[in-house]
Amino acid sequence: MKIKSIGVFCGSSVGAKPIYSQKAKELGELMASQNIDLIYGGGNVGLMGVIADATLSKKGNAIGVMPTALLEKEVGHESLTKMHITENMSDRKNLITDLSDAFIAMPGGFGTLDEVMEVLTHFQLGFSEKPVGFLNVDGFYDSVITLFDQILDEKFMKAEHRNNVIFESEPDVLLKALHEFKPHNVDSKWIKDLKNKNTY
Repeated sequence: MKIKSIGVFCGSSVGAKPIYSQKAKELGELMASQNIDLIYGGGNVGLMGVIADATLSKKGNAIGVMPTALLEKEVGHESLTKMHITENMSDRKNLITDLSDAFIAMPGGFGTLDEVMEVLTHFQLGFSEKPVGFLNVDGFYDSVITLFDQILDEKFMKAEHRNNVIFESEPDVLLKALHEFKPHNVDSKWIKDLKNKNTY
């Protein structure tokens, strides 16, 4: 599929390891080189600031989406291609979803997990077919892979849904996987299964 924009979810901290910032920089530069717009939370701190600066340094477009309450705390990036201001966090997530053709979760905390799980849920429910990938830097998301596999084993998820989630450790490989993504289709009758004992 043709991807023109990617919503990137990542930490407002740079984390404990320099490799997190290194890979955020690589991803931002690669996206700019491929004419892919960065859609993100609009911050100038942590990995958010790193990937925005990297994208802009290579003449790419970095588009922020930030609620008023955070902008007033002066964490908004002042050099973005465009900044969208929303009333609240829910509106922020909705707009990032609307503006993005695909999604990447980099290392981050509660906010990153909240954002990526929401777009995965939209995919599972059939509201979206936009690919979702995790940039598994230095094994950061290994425990999430284990958790997803356990959810599958315990029959709270169908194999097709599990296989629609992409995990890669290198930015270039992940971008290639997003471009080449073809969803594993799930029979729509699974929704009806929510009413019986075979629910997922």
